[in-house]
Amino acid sequence: MFKRGLILSSLFLITIATTAQWSSSQDQAQIPAYNPGPPPKGTKLPPILPKEQLWGENAQFPYQTHAYELAARIPAVLHQQPCYCYCDRMGHNSLHSCFESTHGAQCATCLKETYYSYAMHHKGKTVAQIRQGIIKGEWKSVDLESAASMN
Repeated sequence: MFKRGLILSSLFLITIATTAQWSSSQDQAQIPAYNPGPPPKGTKLPPILPKEQLWGENAQFPYQTHAYELAARIPAVLHQQPCYCYCDRMGHNSLHSCFESTHGAQCATCLKETYYSYAMHHKGKTVAQIRQGIIKGEWKSVDLESAASMN
């Protein structure tokens, strides 16, 4: 009887330890792609699409074109941020990638993360602190209509 209880206890502890480790790695796997550091010296990032190249549905609202202006001011910051629209599944490697084309103008997630990144950068937060805020979902509270007036 004692031996059976010991075996069951051991199996229970092993199961808990294995599940906890698997759960932790799953949480990390859900963070979309980002670059852990700035681009190497001498490396130029692809350009942010100029707001003048946005038209039609990509420029219906002021917050769409303004986000591209702000993105162009902090390209290295955006280069180091994940994008929770999970566009890494289509080849993007960071939030910066979203603004190399019209993708960012069409995606509320990309827009909110950019406004959040810009605001936190101007509050003196580090790139890593901004990333942690994005991972925690703090960008979700950004109101795009009022963000359009951000300078």
